[in-house]
Amino acid sequence: MKLLIVDDEYLEIEQIRFLLTKHFPLWEIFDAEDASMALKILEKEQINLAFLDIHMPGESGLELAKKLKQRKMETELIFVTAYQDFDYVKQALHLHALDYLVKPVIETELIDVMKKYVATHQQAVAKSQAVQHVLSKIETSFQEKLNLTEIANEIPVNPTYLSRKFSEEIGKTFQEYLTLYRIQKAKGLLKKHPDWSMTMIAEHSGFNSQHHFSNTFKKMEQITPSHYKETLR
Repeated sequence: MKLLIVDDEYLEIEQIRFLLTKHFPLWEIFDAEDASMALKILEKEQINLAFLDIHMPGESGLELAKKLKQRKMETELIFVTAYQDFDYVKQALHLHALDYLVKPVIETELIDVMKKYVATHQQAVAKSQAVQHVLSKIETSFQEKLNLTEIANEIPVNPTYLSRKFSEEIGKTFQEYLTLYRIQKAKGLLKKHPDWSMTMIAEHSGFNSQHHFSNTFKKMEQITPSHYKETLR
């Protein structure tokens, strides 16, 4: 998920960035201090959502939005303005803006707007970044009890969509991949620690019991972990 903040005031950029990062730490955030710089970023990066300051020196946020519309760019827009002027709101809505925020941006209002975006743009929010997060979570926490629904809520993205996306990109279900990863870790531990008991190997590989570990290992490797251990001698 890629966002762009366009504002000629650096402190405003940092404020919005801080709030977004606080609630959506996985999202990649770009910034620009004028329309020209913003356009270069928009042409180079596949920006999903842009925050445009309506009033900027030179080309305004509204003028930039018109250019994006003419070029048929699919970036969603949220306008930010220091003025509660209905004329500006009408122009923003005419340009199919998702919403608008009034400066100084209040955290609750920003998050309400973002929740609206997330609810209607699950696919854009997920992309491969969500799957990458799942893989990273498995890599760092495979010894713990992992639940795809809980991981999905961290991103945040719909659990059913994430499950389907994971299977499409990885070629295995979440549980299949997690089990395979744990078995590979177990094989490494059997080689590295020949003096460890099977209970210790199971525990350090993320299995809840030695019995479950042995059955899963035999099913996947066509050999018991004890026999596999003997082949390493």
